[in-house]
Order: sequence, then structure tokens, then C-alpha cells
Amino acid sequence: MMRVEIDENSGFCTGVVNAICKAEEELKKGCLYCIGDIVHNSREVERLQQKGLKTIGHEEFAELKNCRVLFRAHGEPPGSYIQARENAIEVIDASCPVVLNLQKRIRKAYEEVSKAGGKVVIYGKRGHAEVVGLVGQTNGEAVVVENEEDLDQIDFSRPVVLFSQTTKSLEGFQTISGLIRKKGGDKVTVYDTICRKVANRIPQLRNFAKMHDVIIFVSGEKSSNGRQLYSVCREVNKRTYWVQGVEDILPEMYAGAESIGISGATSTPGWVMDEIKKELLQRA
Repeated sequence: MMRVEIDENSGFCTGVVNAICKAEEELKKGCLYCIGDIVHNSREVERLQQKGLKTIGHEEFAELKNCRVLFRAHGEPPGSYIQARENAIEVIDASCPVVLNLQKRIRKAYEEVSKAGGKVVIYGKRGHAEVVGLVGQTNGEAVVVENEEDLDQIDFSRPVVLFSQTTKSLEGFQTISGLIRKKGGDKVTVYDTICRKVANRIPQLRNFAKMHDVIIFVSGEKSSNGRQLYSVCREVNKRTYWVQGVEDILPEMYAGAESIGISGATSTPGWVMDEIKKELLQRA
């Protein structure tokens, strides 16, 4: 008999749960817009769109007036709040408290380090919604670095204050911060701002992936956290397969397996993983 287990540490983080709960509550009152996908999972986005949630970009947001707009867990730059006030838009703010706190810290650091001609540096993915909001706290002046090559953008003769996107890997941050400290010496101040709920999943996930013959990793294509965690699984279990939903499950993925583990990103809905478990047990 094939055993199928869902990773109890997988699925939505607290910030995403809060954003989705707020969206569902507000949709009962009528039309609701959201800047960008509320979560990087097409299945969940489609579910909420069927309930009436309308996904828009920043350009469309700038044209709206007298309506309600949800700011998702990733947070928004200051300009979005200003536009909302100017256009009589009611903001349903579902920004993650961890992200909001980081925005405030970056704003304060920017105001202080700018006086000395220094720079705020953010370790993160360019264009990621959270990073856009963080850079916005520095009037667009922060330097975003993704890898060692990007360090050439930094003037190490001046003070540097380093932060991280909350969902980056701890290992990656430690590598980048070490290189920056080596180049900048005592002019560098480092703040580890990675969300531990996300970071702690990596050792947990390694253990989970080792426990099973096959890992079905469930994530949307847009999820950077999904790509990161999928790679972690693949490192310890070569029979790890990326799927978005039950329709992607192929018999050859689990052929000969006695034990299947199902895991997902912080943007993966629990109901999608439940569907996959049910389907696999029916096929067994």
C-alpha cells in the first residue's frame, strides 16, 4: 500500500493567510481590486477571481478613483499610499507585519546613511513585489544585489547598510553579507532581515525529502520561494517533481514508490495539496 504524506510545514505563511482572509471578507461587500497577484499561485488567484477579485497593475491603479484596493502581503511603496489618498481609494492593507517593519527600518536607515553619503543595499530579487516596496522606502535609491557580480554597483568607500528581502535563503544572505563585509570593512552594517518561518523550512524540508521515495513539490510558476524550496528537495531527493496541480501528476513520477511526500511553497494553497493526495491515494 502506497503511503502519501503532506508536509505539515508547507503551504501558506501567516502573511499570505491574512491577505487571503481579508480579500474574502472584503469581497462580500462588493468590488475589490488587488495590485498584482494576491499570491504567486495561479490556482488560488483563479479561485479568488471567481469570487470577484480583480487583479491590476500599478498603471491601472493610477487610473482608479473612488473604489477599494487591497495591498497584498508583499507590501507597497510609499507612492501607492499617496496615489490612494489623492484618488479617494480605500486601501485594504494586507501587508505582512514582518514586511511593514522592514520597510520602516529601511526608511530610517536610508535617512541616516544618506547624510554620510552612503547607500542602503538590499539582497533580493529585482522586480519582486516585496523588493519594489522596500526600494520605495529609499526614494528608489537603494542598490539591489542578487549575486556577487552585482557588488560592483556598490561604492565601498562610503557607508553601506545591508538588508535582505524576507524570503531569501539564509545561506545566500550569509554568503553575500560576508563578501560585502570583506570589501567594505567597518563601513558596513549588516541586518539579517530574513523571515525565520521561511528560513527554518529549509532544514525541515531536507529531512522531509529524505523520508520519502518521491517528492511532489507543488508551486506556482511565479513563486521565487517555490523555486528555492524545490531546489532544496532536489538536492536530497532526485525523484522530486514540480507540479502546479493535480492535472500535472503523471504515473511515471511515482512508479515503484512506496512512500510519496507532498510539499509546497509559502504561496501554495493547502487545498491544492489535499487534492493531489486524494488523487494519488485513489490511483494506488
